[in-house]
Amino acid sequence: MDGPRPHGPQDMPFRADPKRSFTLPARYYTDAGIFEQEKAAIFYRTWHYAGHVSQVAEPGQYLTTKIHRQNVFVARGRDGELRAFFNVCAHRGHELLEGTGRKNVITCPYHAWAFDFDGRLVNARNSENVAGFNKCDFSLKPVRVEVFCGLVLVNLDPDAVPFAEQMAGLEEEIRSYLPRADDLAFAQRDTYHVEANWKVLVDNFLECYHCAPAHKDFVDLVDMNSYRTITHKAYSSQCASAPRTTDSAAFSFEPGDVDFGYAGFFVWPNFTIWIYPGEPNLSVLQMNPDKPETCVEYQDWFTLGGVVTPQLADAIAYQKDVLQPEDIGLCESVQRGLNSLGYNQGRFIVDEGLTELSEHAVHHFQRMVAEALGVGLDP
Repeated sequence: MDGPRPHGPQDMPFRADPKRSFTLPARYYTDAGIFEQEKAAIFYRTWHYAGHVSQVAEPGQYLTTKIHRQNVFVARGRDGELRAFFNVCAHRGHELLEGTGRKNVITCPYHAWAFDFDGRLVNARNSENVAGFNKCDFSLKPVRVEVFCGLVLVNLDPDAVPFAEQMAGLEEEIRSYLPRADDLAFAQRDTYHVEANWKVLVDNFLECYHCAPAHKDFVDLVDMNSYRTITHKAYSSQCASAPRTTDSAAFSFEPGDVDFGYAGFFVWPNFTIWIYPGEPNLSVLQMNPDKPETCVEYQDWFTLGGVVTPQLADAIAYQKDVLQPEDIGLCESVQRGLNSLGYNQGRFIVDEGLTELSEHAVHHFQRMVAEALGVGLDP
């Protein structure tokens, strides 16, 4: 349903206190106007996961990424520096690069203007016959880029606070579960097209209230009594300190460098980091808004040297063939329900102990959305 609800129950208060708060109204997940507002208010001002440093390790290697309709590429320069630019030719606006790869020079497919990896225009055919033409006027427009635990991040806001500063404490948490994070390399990407608003998928990730009824194999893998979610300024962690078994219905594994059950992290606004027990591994699941009620998810996997061992193949297969289909089915059903005239808001289930059943991290995320959109909170 496009636009605000024509009728229905009056909004109940979205409060600063999660124990007393109702959820955001359904229109935040269906309204095309709110979807458009999110572009400038959220996505064009925050750090966006673009890929892994192993994909741009050598001079001339590049990767591309999109933030809504903003196309960006990241490339390793001849001087070894990693840089990012808007992926658009300074001549007539044609896109310069696609996917990932390696080139000696960046040449526009349209009129063959050529750019170096530092963004300089190095050749524009026939420009020597144009009065007053100055190549320095047509350099590519830069984009902020940082590397964090091997992840390449870009930000369209030139004044953005550095990622590591915004996410203070996250690196230490990741490395406590994954001491060999610097030895990982890109292994594979899995893509999912989901008929749900991106925030539905984030909400779903941020609580395990649904795990017992919906993810039988996951709760066989993880000791849910040790599963806790902790919210921080711009991220949250949801980790289980112990596995329930090393031979679960999900997958089997040999204990790795660190013995734990599962480590998951939400990073504002739209990507999550997963670390499964066993051999060193990390994956990023990113929720990329497509339309108000559709989303494209990318899950990138990183392993030692980019090699998928039999054990990790089993873990990846569980994620791809079992856990993701379970979650996608849940989220698509929620999205259909959000369009019902019989629903507008629910109530957060937040207990005193913030146990594995608590939804306080969902409230934490929805509060960040509300604040970014300038929505006032009730006390």
